[in-house]
Amino acid sequence: MSPQFMTVKQTAEHLNMSVQWVYREAPRVGLVPYRFGSGRNAKLQFKVTEVNAWVKQQRMSGG
Repeated sequence: MSPQFMTVKQTAEHLNMSVQWVYREAPRVGLVPYRFGSGRNAKLQFKVTEVNAWVKQQRMSGG
């Protein structure tokens, strides 16, 4: 069974972007993180299917 969520680091690697980019830009461009826990110990993660759907939307049309 494949994982349902990715950490910020895994998401950055998947997108070939920096961790800083994921924290700063991902919510702005439509990648909404899920927060597990509360306060300083909260972990942000991204749903794999949502990240992959976002990537497909970024495809440039050839023309």
